Amino acid sequence: MLQKLIGRKKLEKTDAEMSFTDHLEELRKHIIRALLAVLIASIFIFAKIEFVVDRVLMGPVHPDFITYRWLCKLGKLLNLPELCLQDFSMKFLSNAMTEQFMMTFTLAITGGFVLAFPYLLWEIWKFIRPALSEKERKGSTGAIIWVSLLFFTGVMFGYVILTPFMVNFYSNYSLSPLIEFKPTISDYFENLMYLTVGIGLLFQLPVLIMLLTRMGIITPMTLKRVRRYAFIVILIAAAIITPSTDPFSLALVSLPLYLLYEFSIVLSNRIYKKHYEVVEEEWS
Repeated sequence: MLQKLIGRKKLEKTDAEMSFTDHLEELRKHIIRALLAVLIASIFIFAKIEFVVDRVLMGPVHPDFITYRWLCKLGKLLNLPELCLQDFSMKFLSNAMTEQFMMTFTLAITGGFVLAFPYLLWEIWKFIRPALSEKERKGSTGAIIWVSLLFFTGVMFGYVILTPFMVNFYSNYSLSPLIEFKPTISDYFENLMYLTVGIGLLFQLPVLIMLLTRMGIITPMTLKRVRRYAFIVILIAAAIITPSTDPFSLALVSLPLYLLYEFSIVLSNRIYKKHYEVVEEEWS
């Protein structure tokens, strides 16, 4: 009987009273598993690196890339010939002995991070799950799916929409006819990685707004009050990303970002109302 009681006490301590060292040990396990997932995905990308580079990463530098064809068809349909982006030819330099070799590892690791992103979220969720209440656990059901969906949507938006505009603009831009444009392959790949992965992380804005609202740092009223300033910031960012002068190109980039902001307001409003109702119930 005494042994059963001691065993029950140990179980309660394990579930509810983990020490700081125990938390660090648990965090270390989650980090190791997450890094192993990235490593495995990186090895897969490394094994298929020629296909990934030739068929995927180099896609936006070909004039027959799917985005250019779609825009040209849409331009003919809407009688907007400027949507047919200028023809261009781009070749890259590699002027360092180890540049291509080191870039192979960089691409593999970045690709591994993108592929393993849902599992990374799963490990984060498993670590913070014990600290959540039963209601919070039920309320966060499907969070990993939605966060992953937002991330991959942002990556595809950066790859299919933003990268082709960037490549086409900078390949046709010339400060002087005396200057010959010969970009390095590392410069292209770095811009591509920053743009796609960066936009993927930027698409986590609704998740960030949800967390800040739940913490009481941001309210939906504040987001609505600064809506006009947010729209201006989005337009400026879209103008920088798409230097083309036609309004369609500007709308093509700014509209999804602004819809993302409006979606964040809706989510913030829902969370704020739920939290406000809970507070009222506690004080009633």
